[in-house]
Amino acid sequence: MTQQTLIDRFIVPQPAIDTFMQRVNYNRNFIKQLPGFIHDAAYQHRDEKGNLIFVTVAVWENETVINNAKAAVQAEYKKIGFNMPQFLEQAGITIERGIYEEVVEKGQ
Repeated sequence: MTQQTLIDRFIVPQPAIDTFMQRVNYNRNFIKQLPGFIHDAAYQHRDEKGNLIFVTVAVWENETVINNAKAAVQAEYKKIGFNMPQFLEQAGITIERGIYEEVVEKGQ
């Protein structure tokens, strides 16, 4: 099975940055404990309006473990009473999410 990479791109308005970063840190620490997690990274910059553009990349062993990780994250959210869609909407945060596979050139 091929490794799967979950890439999220957030646009975070200035007033929501501190709260957003607390949530990101919580989530990144949580997923690092899950089976099948390989590694993650985060990138940021500011746009011309002062919004934070924040990209997270999490690499997983395969599609099965990424699906299990999604379920584990949802269970954790339920346990702690966190509603992600509501949080994003109230804070004015937009997200683009995708699951990608690395492109490997033939002969490598």
